[in-house]
Amino acid sequence: MAYIDYYKILGVDKSATQDDIKKAYRKLARKYHPDLNPDDKEANKMFQQINEANEALSDPEKRKKYDEYGENWKHADQYDQAKQSRNPFGGGGFGGGSGSAGGGSNFGGGDFSDFFESMFGGGFGGSRQRGSSRFKGQDMQAELQIPLREAAKTHKKTITINGKSLRITIPAGIAHAQVIKLKGQGGAGVNGGPDGDLFITISIAEDPIFKRLNNDLYLNKEIDLYTAVLGGEVTIDTLDGKVKLKVAAGTQNGTKIRLKGKGFPHYKKEDVAGDLFITYTIKIPTALTEAQIKLFTELKELTK
Repeated sequence: MAYIDYYKILGVDKSATQDDIKKAYRKLARKYHPDLNPDDKEANKMFQQINEANEALSDPEKRKKYDEYGENWKHADQYDQAKQSRNPFGGGGFGGGSGSAGGGSNFGGGDFSDFFESMFGGGFGGSRQRGSSRFKGQDMQAELQIPLREAAKTHKKTITINGKSLRITIPAGIAHAQVIKLKGQGGAGVNGGPDGDLFITISIAEDPIFKRLNNDLYLNKEIDLYTAVLGGEVTIDTLDGKVKLKVAAGTQNGTKIRLKGKGFPHYKKEDVAGDLFITYTIKIPTALTEAQIKLFTELKELTK
């Protein structure tokens, strides 16, 4: 059987700490666990190799032996002592005498390397490791779209994930693409391990009136020419309802005003909000009557 580089299998280098090895093993074991990949032969094979590598590298003494033998583990005189320690009755015992590992030696077969079987015993198996390993369930992802005006207030929503209904609270001021984590609402744990988590990404739909930038809101308000010239009143939409504003005489196209505290609430703080910025757009009249054209002409002459 070909030489297996345990460090490469776990994705760590030879200077890796025991904690590094532990983390790498847990991550890979969860990914390739047979219970999560029931019909994937390659994943099952990888899982066995990961267990094999972890068994060797997680034990400081075994790791030292592995580092010492390296690629030369096939040489009989280097693992003969390990074979004898596993076979107190002496003799060949393992079916190959003191011949090379590349011959007729039978060290348990399967997907484990001859080095691991001869050095640490042929009794190690993937099924025993799988039965005793606890793994956190798979994390799950979901998306929930809500209107802008709903996002401005703390409210509850019911969502259905894999046939299960969940009642969640959406805090006021939540941002677009913000993620809500529901602990333990993901996939079921393996062998008694904790359930995974559910991550819900909030998508805020565009509003027909307001544009949001952080905690400020922006809107365009169209006013007629006569109000812009002579002044008057306009009605403005806010998240709290409609308000009336005075328009000064001689208001120019593109004039901006600010309503302090009438914007979007801060996250989880409905009583603290940004500002509302209003831009006036002046509507120029079209399809004038002859009388209107005459009046505008007279006005034009007066301004000369």
